[in-house]
Amino acid sequence: MTLGILSTSMLVLMVTGAVLGAALGLTGLILLHFQVGDASSLAVQAVWNTFTDFTLSAVPLFIFLGDILMASGISGRIYNGLTPLFHRFSGKLLHTNIAVCTVFGAVSGSSSSTAAAIGSVGYPELVKRGYDPATVIASLAAGGTLGLLIPPSLSLLIYGATQDVSIGKLFLAGIVPGLLIAGLFSAYIAALCYFRRDLAPKEDERPSWGEILHRLRGIWPLPILIFFVLGTIYMGLATTTEAAALGVVAATVLGFVWGDLTLSKLWQSFKTSVLMFGTIAMVLLGTLILAQAISVLGLPKELVDWVAKMGLSRYEVLFAIVLVYLVLGCFFDGISLLLMTLPIAFPLMMSMQFDPIWFGIVVTILMEVGMITPPVGLNLFVLVTISRRKVSLGEASWATVPYWLIMLGVIGLFTAFPEIVTFVPSRFF
Repeated sequence: MTLGILSTSMLVLMVTGAVLGAALGLTGLILLHFQVGDASSLAVQAVWNTFTDFTLSAVPLFIFLGDILMASGISGRIYNGLTPLFHRFSGKLLHTNIAVCTVFGAVSGSSSSTAAAIGSVGYPELVKRGYDPATVIASLAAGGTLGLLIPPSLSLLIYGATQDVSIGKLFLAGIVPGLLIAGLFSAYIAALCYFRRDLAPKEDERPSWGEILHRLRGIWPLPILIFFVLGTIYMGLATTTEAAALGVVAATVLGFVWGDLTLSKLWQSFKTSVLMFGTIAMVLLGTLILAQAISVLGLPKELVDWVAKMGLSRYEVLFAIVLVYLVLGCFFDGISLLLMTLPIAFPLMMSMQFDPIWFGIVVTILMEVGMITPPVGLNLFVLVTISRRKVSLGEASWATVPYWLIMLGVIGLFTAFPEIVTFVPSRFF
């Protein structure tokens, strides 16, 4: 009966065009009303406990930090500073997209912000030089997903805050997988352009090592910003929320001194951040109500008991979870997907004795796949818009297929060797 009410309510509300957060919350209230009788007190308590959590306040701060970096033009300076490094490799400046997205992800934390910031600089520059537009968009879309994994990460932050998992451990666990995926992306680009010489220009200038070092010296403030955001956390000088606030202050100062930030741009960034967090908060609110209803009704326990009776192994359960995320990732954005599924997926995976840190990284990678999978691949939409529709969504989607195959392969690697994910946090903690 509970599953019937749950599925019917959500289906009806989504078909009628209800906002996702409202659909989730109303479904939870309906379950509480018909199955428990008193909906208001339980729902309000769940929402209050989470929204007054000090850790959660880091989310809007990291969003604001990413918007400041975009508005100040710092992303363009980073891009131009790293560009000369890759002229000597097969694929040339396509590697710059991956490298800069990796660096930008280390201070932004948002996939779509990373894709938009680097794409607005990289796409017109590479197309002007003769690179294949669809290949450029695919590299930017895939590189943008690294913003979800390279710490600080909004998805890891929300995962840790809602499931009571150490955010510091999650951030440390994201470093090696993020760098590994970035390296595999670059290796694929090098192989692709080696066999497809038409995707990159045949002749391009090859800067001297002196010019390379000179351009690298031009991005000297970037390590300072990374220290304020990540160094203070790992050295135990600040909590995640305090580090986010320090990052905002540092980004603002650098934006005025080193970038092109103005008071009007800062105010616009603030308004954009408020709107984005409001969207996330609405989904979170609805998810909390639904999660409370699911918990009170014992649905996770029933699901665990059902899996036990089916005799499924832990890896069969993992395979089913991966399939669910891949299908839902075609229709929901990453943060909404995360919040919507964790109330059931997290207790189920913990009952199968999976490590919560490891599962957080795997879920984040699955969210990354969803960011470049149509019809709701947000990174693809952002970059197709930046290209002014010169590349169709279908062309961009087809070009990103190898990248999400790489990410699925990495999940298999981490399943076989979970120490790749857990080694660094276990050494620090």
